[in-house]
This record gives sequence, structure tokens and C-alpha cells, in this order.
Amino acid sequence: MEVRAVPGQLVESRSGRDNGRIYLVMERAGDNYVYVADGTIRRVENPKKKNIKHLIFHSRVAVQIAEKIKDSQRITNQEMRRTIQELLEQPEERPF
Repeated sequence: MEVRAVPGQLVESRSGRDNGRIYLVMERAGDNYVYVADGTIRRVENPKKKNIKHLIFHSRVAVQIAEKIKDSQRITNQEMRRTIQELLEQPEERPF
């Protein structure tokens, strides 16, 4: 099963020191890795490279962040934190 990570997608770490931590995908790094940031510990300037096997992918995507990443616009850490908080408050869409 291929995992399709898209920029701005909400993910949760499921292993490592950051187990349970919530991030947004910044970009893909090959087939098995993505760069993630949360605006707090992992800032936008220094995203963490994570193996996709160690992440839980949620269906929620930050459209504004995805657009900025696509257009190579600047994203602030405060914007990243606020967006993650807003996404966590939204209900998860479950496929039937």
C-alpha cells in the first residue's frame, strides 16, 4: 500500500522520541521520507526528516499552507502552530 503524503497534510509520529507529536508535511524526500514541521520544536526553518513508516497520516490538509509551499512563499512558525491547532479542532473524516 502506497502512502500518499501531500504538503500541508496533518501527520502524527508513532515512533521515536517524538512519539505522539503532531506535524504538518512540508515536502516529500524520495519515496519513503517526508520533511515535517510543527512550528514549536521542529521549526519551519529546520524541518525533521521522517520515515513514512513512522507516521500516522490523517485526512486533514491545511490548504493555505499547501498553497504557500507550492508557491514557495514564506511560512511563519506562528502560522504553522495556529494551523495545526485549527486542524486538530476539526472532526476527522472517516471513509465508509
